[in-house]
Parts: sequence; structure tokens; C-alpha cells
Amino acid sequence: MSHDNLKVFPSVRERYDALVAAGDIEADPAQQRLADRFDRLIHELATTRLATKSSALGWLFGRKAPRRDFIKGLYIHGEVGRGKTMLMDMFHQLVPAKRKRRAHFLDFMADVHERINAHRQALKNGDTKQEDPIPPVAEALAEQAWVLCFDEFTVTDIADAMILSRLFRALFERGVVLVATSNVAPDDLYRDGLNRQLFLPFVELLKTHVDVVSLDARTDYRLEKLNHLPVYLSPLGGETKRQMDAAWHAATDGAVVSPDSLKVKGHTVSIPQATRGTARFSFADLCSKPLGAADYMAIVQRYRTVFIDDVPVLDYPRRNEAKRFIILIDVLYDNQVHLVMSAAATPDQLYHAKTGTEAFEFDRTASRLFEMQSEDYIAATGTTHSRAEPKSAGV
Repeated sequence: MSHDNLKVFPSVRERYDALVAAGDIEADPAQQRLADRFDRLIHELATTRLATKSSALGWLFGRKAPRRDFIKGLYIHGEVGRGKTMLMDMFHQLVPAKRKRRAHFLDFMADVHERINAHRQALKNGDTKQEDPIPPVAEALAEQAWVLCFDEFTVTDIADAMILSRLFRALFERGVVLVATSNVAPDDLYRDGLNRQLFLPFVELLKTHVDVVSLDARTDYRLEKLNHLPVYLSPLGGETKRQMDAAWHAATDGAVVSPDSLKVKGHTVSIPQATRGTARFSFADLCSKPLGAADYMAIVQRYRTVFIDDVPVLDYPRRNEAKRFIILIDVLYDNQVHLVMSAAATPDQLYHAKTGTEAFEFDRTASRLFEMQSEDYIAATGTTHSRAEPKSAGV
């Protein structure tokens, strides 16, 4: 994808059309409609905000303003890879507000919990008399950004579910405008969650403050490109690395790639390369470190396409790494994650040991690795196939 200077494009639609003209993306009517909707929101934000200013420069440089009129944000939901994040990122870059924030929703909630804990500690130390942490936390967040953009809005944690209604009511009262992407409609958030009836007021609050848009683009564009590339490559070597890099380039589609990290039960899980729901690791990153099922679950909740480089042939002395690899593949398989992997051998030849439970358990892992290359499995991850060629190299 080209990295044209976004300032050249005064609207999301013009930026989108430029990418189409350059051949970086294919034109899609659903995406075009969403681009136009983002532009209407930019116009509304600009005109409403400017009405509270004595000059345009005051808003553009983000000085504090009086209470704003109520502006409805956007909640965009749809299947993986339909362009939600791409278009929201264009909006975030183009909206001329200094006080704006773009974050993965789980990162935002981790920040909220840290602020709440810090407030409670301040109350304990006698540094504040405000017992309820929500108002001051909301005030601080609103001061930081009045346009909030969240990628992958999802609620799986009961601690998050229980505070969302009060937190966002306070944010909306302070004029915060929410833009979010999600894989599910608002009514399906926290479905089957513990004490969900206590969460439902947030759903109604959310629908009052955003326009809900279903992005029904025709296909997963990034993963469609992966259909023309192998997903399991062996043996290791220069050609395998070249093909892995080609698959990574297709999956990331020119997006900016950067490291990421996740907080899981008090420790940090590092993601060496990540962008737009896609992450890349080495085998050592995932299996030579003391990681477990909770860490792998945190990864798949954020990333729906996972690349793993350089899986070696394992044996009994490396059974701890083999055990982690078994758990990792179980988590990826159970959550229907799209896996692209390079390995020293075919799945049935990756573990050599006659003793230990790992030898028996690895049979299931090998079977799953074969299945994860199948048309049916990849289709279940959200990819649509239109060809009959095999998806693996060396298998």
C-alpha cells in the first residue's frame, strides 16, 4: 500500500479513492458508503466544534472549550478483514482535532483499570476525598481526548462489563464522541457473559450515542490475498523465508507494522510485529518463554491471523517447548485463527520421542496442523476460497 501524505487528502473518501486509483485496494460499494459516512462525521465535528470557538485555530490546536452539542459517533461492525480498521484509521488521521485518541479497546480498558486503582490508592493515602473513582477518571480521559477511536471493541471481562455503563455515561456527558470497530453488533457484546443483565444498560447507552453501521464488504481482502500463497512451509531455508515474507506482505497489505504488547495476569507478552489484526512471531517468541494458555488466549483475542517462523523438530529434551507448542496450536485451532507457519518438517515429523505424554499429545497437534491447511478450516476463519490448489508447501 502506498504511504501518501494524508494531508493531501481533505476527506476519507478522497483518500480511499486515491488508494483505489493506485491499485492498492479494490473499490467496494460498502466501503465507499462508510468512507462517505466518516466524512459527514468529520464535517459535523468540525462545524459543531468551531461554533464554540472564537476562531478556527483555537479548536485546531486543541484548547479547552465549553460544553459541546451532542454528536453521535459511529460503531462499525462486520467480519474480519472487511476494511473497518483501515477506514477508521483514515478518519482518525484526517479529523482535525488535537485531542483525539486511537487505541485498541482492551488497551484502553487496561488504562482505565490502572487509573481506577491509582485513585483508590490515593483515597487510601488520604490524597483525595472522592470515594467514587469513575467521575475523576472520566474527567481525565475526556481532557485527554474528546474523539475516541477504538479498534476491536469487545467485552469478555466481567470487570470491564460492570463499569462500562457508568464510565461511558460520564464520558458522553463530557461531550466525548466515540468511534469504534467490532466484529459483533452492539446487541451481541458480552453475549453469555456472567451477570449480563447488569451489562445491558451499557448496550442501550451505546446505541443512543452512536450510529450503528454494518460493513458488509464482499470479502476479507487481506486474507483473500493469502489464498494464493501457502500456509504451511517446510523445510526451513531461504525459499521458505522468502515465501513467508511474501505471505506477510500480502496479509499486512502495506500497513505500518510495529511491536505490540499485552498485559496478562501481571506480566507482559511481547508481540514482535503486528498490525491490523495480524501478528508475527518466531517459535522461540511463543514457546521458548514461560507462556501458557492464558497468554495464547490473549493473543488470539486481538489477532486473527498469526504467523509463526522457524518451528524446529522437537524431541524429549525439549518437551517443555513441545508442550507449549501443543497448547498454542490447541488455542489457535479452537478459536479458528488463520495460521501461517514455517517449520523444519511436516507436521507428523515435528516431534521425535518415544516417552512422555507429549509424544501422544503431539499426534493431535499434527492432525490439527494438517486440518488448519484445509479449505474448510480456512473458510471458517473468514476467508473465501475460489481455487483448488493446495495451501501448503512441502506437505
